[in-house]
Amino acid sequence: MSEPVITCKDLVCGYGENAVILEDVNLEIHRGEILALLGGSGCGKSTLLKTMVGLLPPISGEIRLLGHDVYSLSSTERRQVLKRTGMLFQYGALFGSMTNMDNIALPLRQHTNLPEPVIQEAVRQRLGLVGIKGLEHRLPADVSGGQRKRVALARASILDPEIVFCDEPSAGLDPIVAAGLDQTLRRFQRLFGMSMIIVTHELESIKILADRVVMLADGVVQAIGTVDELSESPIEAVYNFFHRIPTDYAEEGETVLESLEVARPT
Repeated sequence: MSEPVITCKDLVCGYGENAVILEDVNLEIHRGEILALLGGSGCGKSTLLKTMVGLLPPISGEIRLLGHDVYSLSSTERRQVLKRTGMLFQYGALFGSMTNMDNIALPLRQHTNLPEPVIQEAVRQRLGLVGIKGLEHRLPADVSGGQRKRVALARASILDPEIVFCDEPSAGLDPIVAAGLDQTLRRFQRLFGMSMIIVTHELESIKILADRVVMLADGVVQAIGTVDELSESPIEAVYNFFHRIPTDYAEEGETVLESLEVARPT
C-alpha cells in the first residue's frame, strides 16, 4: 500500500462545539487513489472536504495533508503545501469576465515564473487533454455547462498537483455529459498519478471513478470499501443508500399522502 497523502485521526468536524457535523473520523487516503465521499444531503461530505483542504479547522483530532499538520503551519507554510493540491469546485468558480485561457493560466501566472508563451502553450495542451481544444478565447458563459466543468478541471490540474479535491463535479450535468466528465477525471488520475478526493451522492459516478468509497451517515463514517463491498454491506444505512431504499421518514410521508388520497372526495 502506498504512503497516505491525507491522514485523519480521531477527527471531529463542524462549525463549533455546538454544531458538530462528523465525529470519530479515522481515514487514510493513499497516493494515486480516487476516494469518493458518499452520502445523502447534509451528511457532512463537504464539511469533511473543507477540513481536509485547509478551509475549516477541526474541532478536535488531527489531519495531515501531504505529511503536514496543515492547521499548525504558518500561513506561508500552508500556502506552500496547498500549492501541491488543486480544487474543482461544484459550480466551476470560473471568473466570468476572463477568457477560458486566462482562467486556466491564473495559477501558472501566480505561482510560477514561466514566460507567457510557455503558459499559453501549456493551457492549450491542457484544454486538449480535457477534450475542449480550441475554446481558450471564449468566456465561460459562451460554452456549455459540461465544457465549463472541463475548463475548471484544466485550471485545477494545471500545476500538476499531487491531490485534486472535487466537490460534486458532475452536479447539474445530464447523465451522458456527467459520465464523460467522470471518464476524464479517471484518465487524468491514471495519466498524472494524482490522488483525487471526490464528494458526490451519484452512484453512477462512483462506479466509474472510485477505487474506494467512504460512506457518511448519521454524523459518522458508516463504512469504507469498494463499491462492490459497500453495495452488499450488512449496515442498514449503507445498504439502503446503495439500493435506493427509502428512509423511514420518506415511508412515513408516503403513508400520509396515501391517507390524504383516500380521504379526498371524489
